[in-house]
Amino acid sequence: MQANSPFLFDARSIAKRFRHAAIFGALEALGEGESMRFVNDHDPLPLIEQLRRRYQEQLHIAYVQHADGVVVIDFTVHPAGTAQGCGSGDGTGCGCSGG
Repeated sequence: MQANSPFLFDARSIAKRFRHAAIFGALEALGEGESMRFVNDHDPLPLIEQLRRRYQEQLHIAYVQHADGVVVIDFTVHPAGTAQGCGSGDGTGCGCSGG
């Protein structure tokens, strides 16, 4: 994986109505090869499905911890050319949102 530690994103501290938008924004800010460590109080299955549809194979999703009341997931952006999907190819992350 990468030498740098993942950026922490603790969804438990964000109001539920803003969580998905904040998560998508944080993922869009990641550069190729960077990871975000997502922490939540439940398994975000609808979010995972949205991410898989939106980012396809460019986003690697790995559960780190799955216990009662704590779910930790690492989201890693694949470098351009190593996975099929929607990559911008310019080193700026996925670029799905166009901004």
